[in-house]
Amino acid sequence: MRETQQQTHVAEFQFSDSESGAPYEHRQPSQQFCVFRAGRERFCITVLDVEEVVDWPLVTRVPLSPPFLMGLFNLRGSIVPLVDIAFTEGRRPGMNPKHVVVAALRAEADRDHLRLGIAADEVIGTFGVTDPSLLEQAPLDVPHCYGLLRHDDRLALALDMRRLIKVFPVPVI
Repeated sequence: MRETQQQTHVAEFQFSDSESGAPYEHRQPSQQFCVFRAGRERFCITVLDVEEVVDWPLVTRVPLSPPFLMGLFNLRGSIVPLVDIAFTEGRRPGMNPKHVVVAALRAEADRDHLRLGIAADEVIGTFGVTDPSLLEQAPLDVPHCYGLLRHDDRLALALDMRRLIKVFPVPVI
């Protein structure tokens, strides 16, 4: 009997906003993004495309590769190409990025998905957004982005994996 009284008491309790006293609606973010910095720019990618974030690995350079390809690294038996999307800024010698955001482009049907490492100087964290936080306009000179994400009074360029591999074509092993 006492258990039923407790359940009734809990069911009647409503959360309210402390400032206005209005009932509090718990809204889940419609999308989650991993936000990171590469060079001077902040970028974000949907967490559904991110497999993991790792500390800077041992990178093997590829002879005669394009300047954006930093090399290849081994991720638990898989060879992953590593790109620097901020390569046009030029890095100071000896100042390698600290992290790699490992993203995956999902393939159709029976094919394996393509993994791609993106060099990141700083991983800021994950950020949940609702529709108004994502602006579907990106600067024209950044073809691998599809929009801008507003977070913490800052903007981050939203990466599109399909566009990214067209702008930064990498070897598939």
